[in-house]
Order: sequence, then structure tokens, then C-alpha cells
Amino acid sequence: MEKVNLSEKFSLFTNHWEPKIVGELNEQYVKLAKLKGEFVWHQHENEDELFMVIKGSLTIKLREKDICLSEGEIFIIPRGVEHLPVAEKEVHVLMFEPKGTVNTGNTESYKKIDLLEKL
Repeated sequence: MEKVNLSEKFSLFTNHWEPKIVGELNEQYVKLAKLKGEFVWHQHENEDELFMVIKGSLTIKLREKDICLSEGEIFIIPRGVEHLPVAEKEVHVLMFEPKGTVNTGNTESYKKIDLLEKL
């Protein structure tokens, strides 16, 4: 058991849209990611997804509305809900997702990450 310093972990990488594993609990990964620009429209058929903004701001576009998150705010996307994360400027996020969650959900994309790095 060790504590995790989020600032320290964020300083270890620069790539956008490539989540890093910083912890595990109850068959879920705790992930950190730096986001900038648009991701891809996608959904997760079997998993809910939690985003928490640590630094910056993030817009999560849903088909019926946009959710704008600021530092310290969270949003849980229920399974099966199509969404598109967008960050005009770099944003640092923490995510909770079941271990088998694919970052692009049901969408094939060059942004798909097959093997997550542990920090």
C-alpha cells in the first residue's frame, strides 16, 4: 500500500488521450490522462465511466446536451450513453473504469489503446 501523488504522476507523461493506470480497486482501474482536442464519439456497452477534472476544464458532449466540467467536478457517464470528450486546452483528468474498459468503447479508431501503462 502506497499513497499516490497526482501531481507527481501527471509529471511523468505528456501524451494526450493515453490513460495511465495509477491504482486498482474492486476490479476497477484508477487512471490519469491528459486530454487536448477532440476524442471520438463512442459508448461503452457494459461499463459506466467516471471523469474527474483535476486541472483545467473538460466538455463532454452528449447527443442531447453538453456537460462542462471544471476543476474538482465529476461526471459519471452511464453505460450505453454515446459521448465525445473535448478539451480546448490541456486538461488533466482522473477516471474510474472497470479493468476491461477500452478507451474508444465500441468505436474503432487510431486513438484506441490496447495496452495501458502503469505508473
